This record gives sequence, structure tokens and C-alpha cells, in this order.
Amino acid sequence: MAIDLQGKSIIITGGGSGIGAATAIAAAKAGMSVCVAGRRESQLEEVVKTIKQDGGVAIAVPCDVTEADSESRLLDAAESELGPAWAVFANAGRGLDRTVHETNQQEMLDIFEVNFFATHLLMAEAARRMIARSSGGHLLACASCLSRFSIPNHAAYSATKASQDILCQSMRLELKHHGIHVSSVHPITTRTEFFEKSAEYSGNSEHRVLEETPSIFVQTSERVADAIIRCLRRPRAEVWTSQIVRMTAIARNLFPRILDRRLRSMVKETSQRR
Repeated sequence: MAIDLQGKSIIITGGGSGIGAATAIAAAKAGMSVCVAGRRESQLEEVVKTIKQDGGVAIAVPCDVTEADSESRLLDAAESELGPAWAVFANAGRGLDRTVHETNQQEMLDIFEVNFFATHLLMAEAARRMIARSSGGHLLACASCLSRFSIPNHAAYSATKASQDILCQSMRLELKHHGIHVSSVHPITTRTEFFEKSAEYSGNSEHRVLEETPSIFVQTSERVADAIIRCLRRPRAEVWTSQIVRMTAIARNLFPRILDRRLRSMVKETSQRR
């Protein structure tokens, strides 16, 4: 039986742009009250404005997920305005375009701080509150298709996403008897500002991911958002928006040499451009 989302609330980190913003808008259209959180208040307010203009309920909570106790402050702020959250979507994240041997310790710590440790703290605190209320709920993390395989120059990012994936797997087993659903979301290449920001973090003057990725493997934020809403209505363990890429991930585990051969050619092509 599908879950009625009408009147339920959801908290979304990284909610000012990309997948987070699209999910917020889609959730509001599904009847949910939405709290969007992120560092850039102006973008959060634009999302809230869009939702309210369409008759929805939304609030913005400026938040840096790497700050101490930010998860508790975010949950408190959302609960005070919208009531206890039924769903929490840990979506805040960043990338790093760097080979492993050129990635220093601080860069590795920084990306794990945003992508993994903040996810753990938010989902763990949300779970404790859901358990205390005996209300059930749904926890989601944006883990990427690269949680199952990596590509050149993205090892640090893939490692954080693999960690999120494993976190969700364990929490799903641990929280089921509390009536709490846990889902990992595995988008493929998505048309957002993510790649531009990743290039900036990495000190690159340009990024070519969207241009070089075949169109069949590129999607919109709205496609991911729609898949997340379907998962909220009918919870499942994993959200994939490309069955081709999902099968590729499975095949890579069975026959690693085949995909590795193609990825080695990517390294050669990148080196030639530089």
C-alpha cells in the first residue's frame, strides 16, 4: 500500500539547487511540507518562493552541515515550524577532480566531512528522534552511481559515496523493526552546477563532464526528484534512475577487467588533453 505523503514533512540538505531543489519542489507538489537547508540562503529562499507560489508549505534554514551540532539545530528548526519530520534527505555534497596520488590528506578529510560524516550525523540524529517518537519515518542519502564503481580522477568522491551506500545498508537493517525506511539514491550524471563547483574546488579552469558524457547517461534533476517521490510513496532500498548504469555496476563487480580497460583509455585521453 502506498504511503500518503499529504501533510508529512521532509528535510532536505543541499536544498537550494540541483537535485535538492528539484526534490523539494516535487515533494511540495505531493503534499509534503518542506524544509530546505544549505549554505546559500538566497537560493534556499528562491526554492521556498517557488513552492509557496504553487500553494505549498516550505521554510528555509541556512545551514553548514560541517559545523558542530548543525544536525540538531536543523532538526529543531524544522520541527518548530513544520512538526516532526517524516523524511530526511541527506543530499548536501561536493566533488573533487583529482588523482589519488595528487590528493592530500586535508582534501580527503574535507570531502568526507561534507559527503559522509555530515550524512551520518544527520541521519543518526533523525533516527534517534524517530525512534523516541515511535512514529516511523524515512531516511535517504544521495549516494551516486559512483558508489558502486569509480572513474579516473574521482576516487575521493566515489569513496565518500560508497561509504554512504554502506551506511544506508546497515541502517536499513538496524531500523526496520522501528518502522523506519532507509534508502540510498544513486543518480547518474545530472545537469546541475555540481560539476562547475567541483572544478572550482579542484582548481580547474574548466570542466568537461557534461560535454563528454553520452546523452543517454545524462539526466535532469527533475528525473531524480520524481524517482525519490516514488520511493517515498512506496519505500525501497535503492533508487536508480538508469537501469543501464545499474547493470554496468553489477557487471563491473563480476568482470572488473572489462570496465577497467575502458576507464584506462579515459586516463590516456585526459592526459593527452593536458
